Amino acid sequence: MSEAGNSGPKSLEHGKAGAYRVLARKYRPSNFSELVGQEPMVRTLTNAFATGRIAQAWMLTGVRGVGKTTTARILARALNYKTADTDQPSVDLAVLGEHCQAIMEGRHVDVIEMDAASHTGIDDIRDIIERVRYAPVSARYKVYIIDEVHMLSTQAFNGLLKTLEEPPPHVKFIFATTEIRKVPITVLSRCQRFDLRRIDAGALVAHLTSIAGKEGISVDDDALAMIARAAEGSARDSLSILDQAIAHGAGSVGAEAVRAMLGLADRARIVDLFEYVMKGDVAAALAEFRAQYDTGADPAAVLTDLAEFNHLVTRLRFVPTAMDDASLSQDERQRGADFASALSVRVLSRTWQMLLKGIPEVQSSNRPVSAAEMVLIRLAHAADLPTLDEALRSLESGAAATGATPRPNGAPVNPGPVSPGNGGAGGNGASAMAQARMPGGSGGAQTMRLVEATPAPAAFVAPPQPAPETQAVPLKSLADIVALADAKRDIAFKVLIKSCIRLVRIEPGRIDVGLTDDAPKMLLNDLTTKLRAWTGRSWLVSLSKEEGGQTLAEMESTKRENAFLDARSDPTVAAILARFPGAKIIDVRIPETPDADTTEAEMPVEPPSDDDEP
Repeated sequence: MSEAGNSGPKSLEHGKAGAYRVLARKYRPSNFSELVGQEPMVRTLTNAFATGRIAQAWMLTGVRGVGKTTTARILARALNYKTADTDQPSVDLAVLGEHCQAIMEGRHVDVIEMDAASHTGIDDIRDIIERVRYAPVSARYKVYIIDEVHMLSTQAFNGLLKTLEEPPPHVKFIFATTEIRKVPITVLSRCQRFDLRRIDAGALVAHLTSIAGKEGISVDDDALAMIARAAEGSARDSLSILDQAIAHGAGSVGAEAVRAMLGLADRARIVDLFEYVMKGDVAAALAEFRAQYDTGADPAAVLTDLAEFNHLVTRLRFVPTAMDDASLSQDERQRGADFASALSVRVLSRTWQMLLKGIPEVQSSNRPVSAAEMVLIRLAHAADLPTLDEALRSLESGAAATGATPRPNGAPVNPGPVSPGNGGAGGNGASAMAQARMPGGSGGAQTMRLVEATPAPAAFVAPPQPAPETQAVPLKSLADIVALADAKRDIAFKVLIKSCIRLVRIEPGRIDVGLTDDAPKMLLNDLTTKLRAWTGRSWLVSLSKEEGGQTLAEMESTKRENAFLDARSDPTVAAILARFPGAKIIDVRIPETPDADTTEAEMPVEPPSDDDEP
């Protein structure tokens, strides 16, 4: 405080004038020609302004950092553009107009910017509605820019509808949002919508190169590629990362500095790790992963980069021009193309699926390093395994070599050419694998493994035995269906059959039933599917207009109640109950094969209390 006070006003003014501005603000576009990657929107607005077809409201949507608010300000500037030679809306903003500076700095009285995140209620919208009646103070149009408009309340949206549909001729609305699906369709239908696209990595690299040249900063091409990739299509994010990288590197930006700052793995080392995994070299893969982790790479980031490279290799198989992407390094282009010609889509798809499941495991694990190593071990192990079609071909080849009969379906065995990477026809596929094939070699192996030059004799493979045909199970009642469900150990479905189905009629292949009110909606479909699977034949299960009989559960309940009534009516049981006050019947059991002399039901009773006489 004392130093600032002793320095006087001049020093304070100098400090204010020399205050540092972050790159995202310093190089914020001020006209449409400076916007990066939004050519379709600029073309539409240019034609609209040229023909005088200027909308009353615009909706700008896109991910963070693509320029929604900046575009809104440029649009407000174009609407109120006025110079000594031009006094009409224009998209040609090369010359600074009368209102341009104030609008771009967000301090013009007729351009009202509102953040809907902090002004969500109907009162804020009511204030806008009351003020739109008044003409602008100095500009041509009164422009309302509402950012993050999706955060307005339902009442606020409803209050804005009428004004948005029929605004005064001197009022324009510009909305910006990252969540277009949360904006009511009634609002969207009253606006011209522009979807601001993610900025291409090549355009971002060119933009960053231009800014680095203006700042006099030396930046490596690999560093720019890493920044563009990390920004994910956001110009603001890329400039923020570049700003941080300049500070981190003390005025120069190198690839190693950016990699360490972002916790990324070296892309060339990611390619090496991918090669080790595809070769099935677990030891080399784990050693490379540990080396990357020791240099500061995050385990989840390593697997994410591995998945991205796997996707790149897959894409290069179908779109060779993808290697022209400016965000790719030369190593990624060349070696990625080699892998694309060496690996099959099946292997790449399997690796992609395993990585998609492994990355969340690492992110949620309290031991991410160990979790990542287990994922790499699974990937390397899978590299030794043949794909499903390779395994089938191997079995067919073994069957043909041993003179096996055709397959059960009657189709002749057609082994076809066996892929070099199928792991051999024997039972132990790994024993037929030799040194891993390096990218660029000949052949189209399905895996990264090659068969030895002199293959070992194929082990005998027993021909597949025809599966026995499923015998149709006769069903004559609901009890038969319940017994079948019990035999199939589907207890939950057995309970549903007993409690929800009322049988109307049953015939071979057809069942008409009624349902209770609490029956599940899909019960009949499930019954049809399960009967087909259990009995080996198709069944038509239909809902009858007739009510049907009792459910099995109701029958059992009625039978049980009758048994209790019969037991209470028995003279012997009645005498026992009278002799022991408080005693009651808790169960009635009828022997399955009762003898002629033993027809009485077993009736366990509660033991008498101590007050009762023996």
